[in-house]
Amino acid sequence: MEKLLNSINCLEDFKRLPQEALPLLASEIRETIISTVSKTGGHLASSLGAVELAVAVHYSFNAPEDDIIWDVGHQAYAHKILTGRKEAFQRLRQLGGISGFPRPSESPYDAFGVGHSSTSISAALGMAVARDLSKSSNKVISIIGDGSMTAGLAFEGLNQAGHLKRNLVVILNDNEMSISRNVGALSSFLSRKITGRFATRLKKEVESFFNSIPLVGDRLITIAKKAEDSLITLLTPGMIFEGLGFHYIGPIDGHDIDALINIFSDTLELEGPILIHVLTKKGKGYSFAEEEPSMFHGIGPFDSKTGKPRRSKKATYTDIFSEALLEIAERDERVVAITAAMPEGTGLNAFSGKFPDRFFDVGIAEQHAITFAAGLARKGFIPVTAIYSTFLQRAYDEVLHDVCLQDLPVVIALDRAGIVGQDGSTHHGLFDISYLRHIPNIVIMAPKDENELKNLLLTAINMKRPAVIRYPRGESLGKDASSSIKELPMGKAEVIREGEELNILATGTMVHPSIEAVEKIEKEMSVRIGVINCRFIKPLDEELIVRLGSQQSKLLTVEENVLQGGFGSAVLELLEENGIRCDISRMGVPDMFVEHGTQKELRRLVGLDADGIEKKIREMLGQCRKREKGASINYL
Repeated sequence: MEKLLNSINCLEDFKRLPQEALPLLASEIRETIISTVSKTGGHLASSLGAVELAVAVHYSFNAPEDDIIWDVGHQAYAHKILTGRKEAFQRLRQLGGISGFPRPSESPYDAFGVGHSSTSISAALGMAVARDLSKSSNKVISIIGDGSMTAGLAFEGLNQAGHLKRNLVVILNDNEMSISRNVGALSSFLSRKITGRFATRLKKEVESFFNSIPLVGDRLITIAKKAEDSLITLLTPGMIFEGLGFHYIGPIDGHDIDALINIFSDTLELEGPILIHVLTKKGKGYSFAEEEPSMFHGIGPFDSKTGKPRRSKKATYTDIFSEALLEIAERDERVVAITAAMPEGTGLNAFSGKFPDRFFDVGIAEQHAITFAAGLARKGFIPVTAIYSTFLQRAYDEVLHDVCLQDLPVVIALDRAGIVGQDGSTHHGLFDISYLRHIPNIVIMAPKDENELKNLLLTAINMKRPAVIRYPRGESLGKDASSSIKELPMGKAEVIREGEELNILATGTMVHPSIEAVEKIEKEMSVRIGVINCRFIKPLDEELIVRLGSQQSKLLTVEENVLQGGFGSAVLELLEENGIRCDISRMGVPDMFVEHGTQKELRRLVGLDADGIEKKIREMLGQCRKREKGASINYL
């Protein structure tokens, strides 16, 4: 029997299906998601939990005329398949393929670009106001979940939406991974009865009956209405949303397509902001993801039959950080650990198990995480706050105002710095050097390997000032990390080898590709090229860099960060301040947003691998034609 999904090539095909066929279609979509993500990797558990929700939403509303905004995008794979990207879905998150997140440039059905959490309500409200100002009548729907309601931005949007009273539908997809499990069966039962079609019809009949009673009918209607509202808010989580000015409906079974379609149909008649609370199971339909939803939240390629990841056993930089922090925390009781809803992703699970009283998960609230850390530091503790580079962008003012201005000893472990790979432009950590290094009092470090990561972590904890350690996503270099942890001298670079014709000033992940490039060139040419491990990006090793710049040798800076305002810019500023003119070139990411692909592919395409560094060295030594000024890298 041919699969139903084979006949669905666009949203119009889907909407011609009879409603009774939708559960079968949902099952086939779920199979497609599992099959594809097992090969490409991706955010599996969240999207599996939202399949029926996506089906019901698109069956009930009229995208792209109606604006449907998927918060974060972790839940949107079924949405992509339904909206004309079934074939393209096979190249999910691959170089040149479709993004793992909604992108307006990819499809008109992606109403708003997302990748970071909790933006959907604010964006949806903006679209709703724009609709009203332009005298349009389309629906605007925000679908938020997967922890996004723990962020302050979501409540800022709710607060304004409740105040403006615009027509807006917010669907809260509660997969029990972020909303506490205080919603019982009785509450769910009552809410469904109160909001169902039968109850709606019954309420109208009761109202009609009361109206037939002379004199007292209106009063009875008012009393009944107040009783109904009180019952809803008292016995469900709706009280907070009702207090914010929303009409609350729910909780609803998020895997019951018929119930969802009925509820969405009912909302078409309601005015003002509406919040529909939907209960789903993360990983629904795939036993391994249901049992370990956190593991399958974001996962690389895996065996779909066993659920086992297809990856080597080499330790990641996150693993090394986790082990080092545990070792340091055993010796220093002042050390506490903080994460913003990413205990697994940042490697702090082990810390939480060993030191539960010294571990804090603040939810998706990076701003709060940093200021909370500042409060701890103010009272003598040393908080180590592990946050992805791309997410620290959301807490810029807190780093500046609450940590650095007061010169507090907060350590920020900046995971996923540099090119992260298949999550793409919303997640690359390519801006942190630029948005941090100009802040007074801060120290920024980047280890060249796993041993240096351990040593720099201890150095940061002992320095009693704001410190950032940036390290990459993925496997470490496989070096022996069993050596004891030692403190490194502040602001001093490591001279791996000093050159005569040219010296490379490299940071972090760019040190070993620089060594590889140099070794290849020196086998062919009679030159002496130096490689300096500039593990301290701020403060720079001024004495060393000024000395090298004063010699006749050329300088090349290499960093896995955007060029504007990055490490290379810092070196240029230092040389200018000391009146030094020398032949210097910079390598980094050009003025662009880097797309998705593997880390290896993307580093090659922007020239930040051994081959790219080798080419640049040969250019500088006159061995190949210089790239024309203004030339850009076109990698797609």
